[in-house]
Amino acid sequence: MSNLGFFPTKLLMPTQNDLTRWSVIACDQYTSDPAYWERVEKFVGETPSTLRLIYPEVWLDQSDRLQKIQQIHTQMHHYLEDNRFCTLPEGFIYLERTLRSGKIRRGLLGCVDLERYSYASDSNSSLRPTEGTVESRLPPRIQIRQGAPLELPHIMVLVDDPRKTLLEPLVDWKPWMRPLYDFSLMEGGGHLKGWALDHRSSNWVEDAMQMLSIQLYDQAEHPLCLAVGDGNHSLATAKACFEQLKKELPRAQWENHPARFALVELCNLHDDGLTFEPIHRVVYTQKSEELMKELTTQFPFKESSTEFQIFSKGDTKICSYPGSVPQLIEKLQAFLDNWISENEGKIDYIHGQQALKALCDRPNCLGILLPGMQKQELFPQVLKNGPLPRKTFSLGEAWDKRYYLEARAL
Repeated sequence: MSNLGFFPTKLLMPTQNDLTRWSVIACDQYTSDPAYWERVEKFVGETPSTLRLIYPEVWLDQSDRLQKIQQIHTQMHHYLEDNRFCTLPEGFIYLERTLRSGKIRRGLLGCVDLERYSYASDSNSSLRPTEGTVESRLPPRIQIRQGAPLELPHIMVLVDDPRKTLLEPLVDWKPWMRPLYDFSLMEGGGHLKGWALDHRSSNWVEDAMQMLSIQLYDQAEHPLCLAVGDGNHSLATAKACFEQLKKELPRAQWENHPARFALVELCNLHDDGLTFEPIHRVVYTQKSEELMKELTTQFPFKESSTEFQIFSKGDTKICSYPGSVPQLIEKLQAFLDNWISENEGKIDYIHGQQALKALCDRPNCLGILLPGMQKQELFPQVLKNGPLPRKTFSLGEAWDKRYYLEARAL
């Protein structure tokens, strides 16, 4: 198991009975939909909730950011002092998430060793990002993590297990596991169940991981054992904070420090409930008509090419690029970044075709509807070419993202 870099850990479970109000979706979702977070705020009310322990990124550009971060840290301390958490014995949690589609996505909650992870573009570590890391996005996230007594994960890491030898067989172990929770998630997020693994099922998981790691290391000197599927910048933030800690502490103190590890959910890339969805772009600009003309010039439609749509004010165009989906996104993103640097505007990233089109009914807005990539392409692409361009794919729709529930002490 040490070769895989995925470990059991001591988890903090909420003592709050109303888990529907306690659990909120990943902070980096609905960044163009403040109404979503306003509904969540109203629904949660005064009930204890992870909403008080995270920073929804829709508000990240507000001027009182430092004050809000301090409030988050203070609330974490209050929840700990008020016994809002209980500590589980060191171990794993097996998860079953029933999605809005009715499919079930399986996961295993544990921690990864940040010494085995690098977000560098040329990384050959056993745990690697699947998309490029934008280091300019890290400072506000570092401010949130530094000084925080807790971490709450929305990070999902993927294992390439086509024979389904690790997670799927855990279904048969459920009668021997301890049920922890079984509840519906707010805002149409589906249903979540969790079980604490017992001694025998934990040993079985460790054996299965060891077999997987042996297979991977037989195939390559520097295999891609685990890939970050969601929360890439959150894991990069944890890594950056740990690297800073290593500079401040002698080795004997940081080697087993809690900050060396990060809490994540492990999923199988080949899980039937795990889908890859495209991440669309929306550009807010008063020059939307000019941008549409330039896009159709730069990406003229040609048959047998990768197609995408652009639309604004009811006008729709079909564009294309003679390459794969990752190649298209790399080229398109570079074009958009350059265009924004020379013109007034802002780019946002949207999950779901309907959400994108609803936004683009507004004036001064241009939507870019992109195709998705096949999930079987992920590991080969990263092994061959390194991290994909940022925002190439999403694990499911926005409402399928991980909800905060468990925590880990830092």
